[in-house]
Amino acid sequence: MLAETGNDAALDVIARRAGVGNATLYRHFPTRADLLVAVYADEVTALCERGTQLLTDTDPTDALFAWLDEFVVHVATKRPLALAATEGTNERRTTLFHQWHAAITSTAERLVQRARPGLRSDVTATDVLALASGAALAADTTHACRLVAMLRTGIAATTGTGLHLPENGQ
Repeated sequence: MLAETGNDAALDVIARRAGVGNATLYRHFPTRADLLVAVYADEVTALCERGTQLLTDTDPTDALFAWLDEFVVHVATKRPLALAATEGTNERRTTLFHQWHAAITSTAERLVQRARPGLRSDVTATDVLALASGAALAADTTHACRLVAMLRTGIAATTGTGLHLPENGQ
């Protein structure tokens, strides 16, 4: 429903669409932010579960980039939801945001580690996530996936490390 109407959908309409009464909705989600947190948490869980499923893919590099395609779509389409779910200084929401980030990073690390033989030796999961996030924020989802395909070429093991990169992003 939020995908159709945005984060500002009336809670009464959400309750009706879910087939529950307003009291039930408000008992489980006292504020709109609580509802958005729950929805976004489910989205992050699904993304990470997909990464775990892809760990059994026969081609580790294909698995990594299949997940990165899903990651850029997630970032491009769920960013307003994530921002709405974590806006304000609520400590609980800040903690949740860090937990989501850690879960996504952990998933990326496992996929990168498995794909390591097909990647440049200096590429890290943090590098891949930063580049993919930039692609997602700079373009629509189709273009973002195209940029991820370019990223694949750039970090392939056959590319080498001809660049002289500073340590630790400095």
